[in-house]
Amino acid sequence: MFDVVTGGAGFIGSHLVDALVAQGDRVVVIDSLVAGREETIAGHLRSGNVQLVKKDLLGDGWQDALTGADRVYHLAADPDVRQSAMTPDPTFQNNIVATYRVLEAMRMHSVPELVFTSTSTVYGNASVIPTPETYAPFEPVSVYGASKLACESLISAYCHSFSMRSWQFRFANIIGSRSGHGVITDFVRKLKRNPKELEILGNGKQTKSYLEVTECIRAMEFAIAHARNPVNTFNIGSEDWIDVVAIADIVTEAMGLTGVQYCFTGGELGWVGDVPKMQLSIEKLKALGWKPQLGSRESVMIAAQAAVTGQ
Repeated sequence: MFDVVTGGAGFIGSHLVDALVAQGDRVVVIDSLVAGREETIAGHLRSGNVQLVKKDLLGDGWQDALTGADRVYHLAADPDVRQSAMTPDPTFQNNIVATYRVLEAMRMHSVPELVFTSTSTVYGNASVIPTPETYAPFEPVSVYGASKLACESLISAYCHSFSMRSWQFRFANIIGSRSGHGVITDFVRKLKRNPKELEILGNGKQTKSYLEVTECIRAMEFAIAHARNPVNTFNIGSEDWIDVVAIADIVTEAMGLTGVQYCFTGGELGWVGDVPKMQLSIEKLKALGWKPQLGSRESVMIAAQAAVTGQ
């Protein structure tokens, strides 16, 4: 199997590359290394199991890397939900335009399959929780969520127009080693600067589902092996949720801190575009035979330990 992974030096991408190499696939990573880090795949590069193409998807010179590929895993994206409310153009360019360019390169090089990482934010503030894939209407509240929904629509159109097959995964909060952003990383950074006080955005009652990254990769692999429609869309997450204050407690404990004063910025939302309550229904994926081995609390504990130790 010959796989191309965009964003393969990033957080989730590098874990995916680990799994693909472990199953014996040939892997080419396309990554600009603006957000990704070469050291996350350095061992694979040294062994010759992975080739790195250091290119930006908005430029050229990477398209021929798809020649002969069996599948593209498109993970490269601008993941900053908060920033998309202040400067939306990078999100539009790096998510929607870049995805279009990947689809065009696939069409030109006759690559038959695409795996795309989407997000729970496509649902917006859903009135049905846990939220199933059939939920409607889609009403994203962030430019980031809207960009991912636009990408899903483009992918669906290309699959039906050009005989491709795709798997689109709407993620809950995926966390774990190598993560460079998110609430856990944010808390660790703040507490390293000031171990006596922790700023928490909003009221700390935001409650969401979290899943450890290797569990996420396992779910993706399972769905790809068991779902073969032209367009296959699945939620991936845990079957529970946890609030921000509980996450702060886990992080402070992992850092060996006591008596930390929590300071709240106030309001139901942590930032513009935040979704204060989120849990995805994973019944569709469970019906195929997969279920998560970890819940939100266990996932947060693993991720907190990784963040504290710098893994």
